[in-house]
Amino acid sequence: MRPHVELIHDDDYIWHAAELVGGEGRASERRLSVDEEDGSSSLRIDFHTDWGRGPGIHHADTEYYVLEGSMTYGGRQIGKGGYVHAPKGVPTDAITFAEGTRILHYREYGDAGFDPVDGLNAPRRAGAREDVIVIDSEAMTWDAVPNPGPMPGLFIKYLHVDPITGFYTRLVYCQEGWTDHRLAHHPCYEEAYTTQGHLEYNFGTLDQGSYFFRPARVKHGHFTTMEGGMTMLLRSDGELYNWYTQNEWLRWGGEAVNYGPDGTRMRWSQSSHDLGKGSARRSERDLADLAASVRYQREQGADDGDYVPNGVGPDKSLIAMAKALDASNLQGGHGQGHEHDHGHELRADWGADPGSLEHRDERTDAGAHNWGQGRPWKPGDPIPAPILSTLPVRSRSRGRWDSDGM
Repeated sequence: MRPHVELIHDDDYIWHAAELVGGEGRASERRLSVDEEDGSSSLRIDFHTDWGRGPGIHHADTEYYVLEGSMTYGGRQIGKGGYVHAPKGVPTDAITFAEGTRILHYREYGDAGFDPVDGLNAPRRAGAREDVIVIDSEAMTWDAVPNPGPMPGLFIKYLHVDPITGFYTRLVYCQEGWTDHRLAHHPCYEEAYTTQGHLEYNFGTLDQGSYFFRPARVKHGHFTTMEGGMTMLLRSDGELYNWYTQNEWLRWGGEAVNYGPDGTRMRWSQSSHDLGKGSARRSERDLADLAASVRYQREQGADDGDYVPNGVGPDKSLIAMAKALDASNLQGGHGQGHEHDHGHELRADWGADPGSLEHRDERTDAGAHNWGQGRPWKPGDPIPAPILSTLPVRSRSRGRWDSDGM
């Protein structure tokens, strides 16, 4: 499994010698995120000299994307925006990178292993499927995002889509002013590296060089796109469905044993509202854009409420709890003055059975150890609720934390 990484900037990572088996030349890598169970990894690689490797077979589904410089695959040279997808177990041609080139490099479902072969006529490994893809993404045109839900202003370039699993890699462009006031979660993981521009959202600031890896069902949103728009390379391990949350809140608490006043016991609680008090991270423009997103959804017939940042107005958690606790549960069906010393169960009506908010297999399947494991989902299946992820990996320069990033 990979940890939840949100939000980091690649400048805050140390350099390692690049793990590019069988190549000639010198390169360094920054490890944006790594799955230490199956070897999957997302890397930023810089080539300090010309670097090359002959034909061979990768142990993992492998991708190369050129941020700056040039790549040559099978004699075809491509500059910025060049992309190669090399499926696991499929023979690939020789590949080289010019000195000074900077790339994104992804390995999925396997390690960095690479077995040299004589040429493309070498036999495929058992279970291998698909073919190598070579694309100059700079020559592609942007298409409007077809998914319903977000307001207009999102555009995509598909680089690769797995026809069986739905795993995809694509470039996404958010035009200046594109906004979404809601929080979304998905049945699959989502990761992105920002290649240009500036976008604010609930976890912080996405700008050039920033990165996140978000497990399935972690909610995110409150997007506002700044001047010049924002472009990112986005990957997901399945088809991405948008499920939205509004008026979100979080409250936690307990009973202190020895850290109350003078080391005594103490009841305590905090909420996302408490942590949001005094925060001024959202600018006036942000708030105006988020209000415009609310108006757009209302024009589409949605019954969306106003966007209100945590820490502003009444505490949403207290309002929600007050609504959920009905008088009959509080009184146990008895009248005023009845003593409650015989173990009545306190009930709250949240509108849904808590068991219905889980994926039906998440406690029993092979991924039960990982709450953020993505699981197959198709329209008509019950929709699982978001999961909590309050302590993702964040780096010092972009990983600002406040109550909105919970």
